[in-house]
Amino acid sequence: ENPEQDLINCYRNSLDLAKEFDIHSIDFPAISCGAYGYPINDAAKVAYKTISEWIEANESYPINVTLSCFNEEVYESYLNI
Repeated sequence: ENPEQDLINCYRNSLDLAKEFDIHSIDFPAISCGAYGYPINDAAKVAYKTISEWIEANESYPINVTLSCFNEEVYESYLNI
């Protein structure tokens, strides 16, 4: 069991499915940010890195990605990446 890899796969698989179904906008909640003991700052970094890498690898596919934060602490974590 690798929680970080699971989180990476969550973002990648969701973005792959969006592309497969020709969806050009996706909104992610702050997945695993503080849930189940996963550190908020680490989850935010994984989200940013994974999404950025996917967009770079799929640069010809236009997609808008929104990251939704449910509180100030999560928001600050995303801002400080």
